[in-house]
Amino acid sequence: MTPLSYLKAPLWILGIAGTDKSPRKNPLLGSKRLNRWGLHRMRVTIAARFAAARRRRLGAVLDPAERAFFDENGYVLIQDFLPEDLYRALKGEVFGGAFQSREMRQGQAVTRMTPLPPHLLAANPALEKAVHSVRALDLIRYAASQGGVPICFIQTVLVDPGEEPAKDPQSDVHADTFHATSKAWLFLQDVGEDDGPFCFVPGSHRLTPERLKWEYQCSLTAAEDPRSHHASGSFRIRPDELEKLNLPQPVKMTVPENTLVVADTFAFHGRTPSPKRTVRTELHWHMRRNPFLPWTGLDVKALPGIRDRALMLNFAVEDFLEKRGGARSVWRPVGKVAVNSPVSR
Repeated sequence: MTPLSYLKAPLWILGIAGTDKSPRKNPLLGSKRLNRWGLHRMRVTIAARFAAARRRRLGAVLDPAERAFFDENGYVLIQDFLPEDLYRALKGEVFGGAFQSREMRQGQAVTRMTPLPPHLLAANPALEKAVHSVRALDLIRYAASQGGVPICFIQTVLVDPGEEPAKDPQSDVHADTFHATSKAWLFLQDVGEDDGPFCFVPGSHRLTPERLKWEYQCSLTAAEDPRSHHASGSFRIRPDELEKLNLPQPVKMTVPENTLVVADTFAFHGRTPSPKRTVRTELHWHMRRNPFLPWTGLDVKALPGIRDRALMLNFAVEDFLEKRGGARSVWRPVGKVAVNSPVSR
């Protein structure tokens, strides 16, 4: 180990008790010896137990049928989620202006992110009501097994199969991390078979003995895996492996507009490849907190001055560090653009 490595060692140790997931970035998580002794298996198991305990406290506010469906499948799908008048007003606000945005390219897909700070929500009342929908937030918290405030933004996925030969890594079926987290999408357009729909493996949010064995085997080799996302702790899974885990193949979420999908992304999921040029816009939430917390509250993102600003504050830090020689952010600013305009770069 280099002197710098010794300085980082305390952070690696702290990371074991937190959200660190990358065997490549944290050598303790990537250690074959520690993982043979059961380090990753232990983290996954303890995180799942904490998640179950927190969900027992969070589930009381949910519709019993929606809770039962989620517990069985790992996701909830609700059509006609917003009242018609509110939904039409929301579409008018989202598609009627230009907003400061950022873009990230992954192979054939460009994801455009439009942050939603308080001043923007104040100027767009329908958007503010949708972002702070109590029903949506309760489902998102339950899926994440966490209380607190999820991050929300407008997301547009632009795919052009003929423009870039590289594969979209999000089209590989995968789990986001080793513990319960949630993502949610309120689709603002119909999503058909050829529109690159979200796909999900029902029931794969449960930590079965077969899943735990698979996680253990992945942990022994992930740090050296040529797939960068797999080596970073977002484990990829093949169709034949799903069969061995007694799981079905992914289900495509082909849905009409104004459909809300909330999912636990410890489950296996992905973005279905599109054979044509597509543009898809949605209101998108995600929530990921320390999986080893015994409580559901005390979220720093809920504090005054931070609430609804967490994403912007994160970008401000990334930009500051980049200007001083730090790592280049994958999310590049593109100025004010319409959410569904052509790719800006």
